[in-house]
Amino acid sequence: MTIIANEHGLPGHLVDFVAALRTHGVSVGPGETVDAAEVLGALDLLRREELREGLAAALLRRSGQREVFDSLFELYWPPALGAGSTEVHVPRVEREGADGEDAPPGPVDVDALREILAELLKNGDNEALRTLARAVVDALGQAGASGTGIRGSSAQPSWSAYQALRVISPETLLASIMDGLRQPDDSDFTDEMRRREIRDRIAQFRKMVTDEVRRRTAEQRGRDQVAKTAVPKQAEQVEFLSAYAEQLALLRRTVHPLARRLAARLAVRRKHAKRGTLDMRRTLRRSMSTGGVPMKPAYKTRRPGRPELVILCDVSGSVAGFSHFTLLLVQALREQFSKVRVFAFVEKTDEVTHLFDPGAELSGVMQRVLREADLTAFDGHSDYGNAFGSFAESWGEVITSKSSVLILGDGRTNYRDPNLAVLRRIIGVARHAHWLNPEPRRQWGSGDSAALRYADVIPMHECRTAGQLTDVVEALLPV
Repeated sequence: MTIIANEHGLPGHLVDFVAALRTHGVSVGPGETVDAAEVLGALDLLRREELREGLAAALLRRSGQREVFDSLFELYWPPALGAGSTEVHVPRVEREGADGEDAPPGPVDVDALREILAELLKNGDNEALRTLARAVVDALGQAGASGTGIRGSSAQPSWSAYQALRVISPETLLASIMDGLRQPDDSDFTDEMRRREIRDRIAQFRKMVTDEVRRRTAEQRGRDQVAKTAVPKQAEQVEFLSAYAEQLALLRRTVHPLARRLAARLAVRRKHAKRGTLDMRRTLRRSMSTGGVPMKPAYKTRRPGRPELVILCDVSGSVAGFSHFTLLLVQALREQFSKVRVFAFVEKTDEVTHLFDPGAELSGVMQRVLREADLTAFDGHSDYGNAFGSFAESWGEVITSKSSVLILGDGRTNYRDPNLAVLRRIIGVARHAHWLNPEPRRQWGSGDSAALRYADVIPMHECRTAGQLTDVVEALLPV
C-alpha cells in the first residue's frame, strides 16, 4: 500500500486520518483511535479491503457515516500501484516516430478499450477492473483518446473522472454484455437478475475510476485540498437551501434517529432538573427552627413542561425543503407537546395540521400542502407581512399564554411590508416564540431579506443544516 509519509510514521498517519474524519463531522474519540491502532497491528496492510472494514468497525459508531469514511479511506489509504492480480494493457493507436527515434505513446484506442472493459464486466473480476480503472485514468490523463478531441499534456497530466467515463461510456455496454450472457432457456427473472448484477459492476467501475482520479489529484494538490470538495457531507451537514432531491430524501430518513436522540437528551435533562427554582419564602420560614440557618432549602414545584406548539412555516421555493424536514422532526417529537397546530403560508396563511396528524401519510405531504391549502393571493411569491396579517385575522385566538410559537422561513419578503406590528402582537401573547432561519447569518438583511428587522422582534436562530436544527430544537424543547 502506498501511504503518504508522516514524520511520526504509521501512528502519525492514523492520527491524520482520524483528524480528517473529525473535520468532516465523524465523531472519533481516543478510545476509537486506540482500537484503530490495534487493527493496524493485527491486519496485513496490503489486504486493503480487510483493512477498510477493520478501521470502519473500530472508528464508526453511527449510521450514515460510511460514505464519508470510504471517501477519506481512498485518500489516506490508497492501493499500491500495480497491486492488482491481473495485468491489463490499455490499447493505443500506434504512431510513427521521427527517423531514429521511438514513437511517443499514442492516444487510447477507445473501441478496443471498451471491448476489454465489456469482457471484464462480464467476468466480474473486481481486481482486474480496479487495475483497468488505474490504467485508463493514467492513459487518458497522459495521452488522451483517439477520435474524442481529448488530448493529454506531456507537461502536466490531466486527471478527470468525468472525461474518462464519458470516453468509455460503460453504461452503453450493458446491452452487448447481456446479449453475450443470455441463454435460450433463461427466464425473465434470471435475465433481470443478471441485468442488475451487470449494472452493479458498472457502478463499481465508475467508483473505481472516481477514486483513482481523487488519489492522483491528491498527490498533486494535497489530500486536505481534495477532501474539501471531494468528500461528501454527512446528511446532518448538508445545507437545506443547497440540497438536491437525493440529499433531501436522505435527510428525511434521518428524522426518526434524530428524534430518538433528542428524546434521550431531553430525558437526561429532566432527570437532572426534577426540582424547581429555590422558593425563598418557604426556605426562610423553615430556617426559623434552625436559628436562621437554611439547613433545608425549599424548592418550587415544577410544572409539567408540555406547552402547546403553534408552527408557522414558509413553504415556498427552496425553503420548502427546510420546512418539510422541520415539520417531520416536530411530528416525530409530538409527544413532547400537549397540542400541535401547523400553519403554512406563501402569500396567505392556511392551517394544515390535519396533514401532519399522527398516522397521517407523510410521503408527498408538501405537495399536498401546496395543492390543497389556500396560500396564494396575487403572484405566488412570499409575502410575510400579508401572511402574518391573515393568520392574526383568522387564527389569532389559537395563541395563548400556554403557546410556544415557532416560525420557519428565510424572512425574504420580496420587498413587501414585513408587518412587524402584527408579528409583535402575535408573539406578545405567546409563552415563548422563536424563528428558525435556514439562511447563513451573513446573508440576513441582504437584498429583500427582512431577517434582521424580524430578529429585533423575535429571537432568530440560524438553522442551515440538520445538525444546527437539532441543537436549536433541543435547546427549545420543554423540560
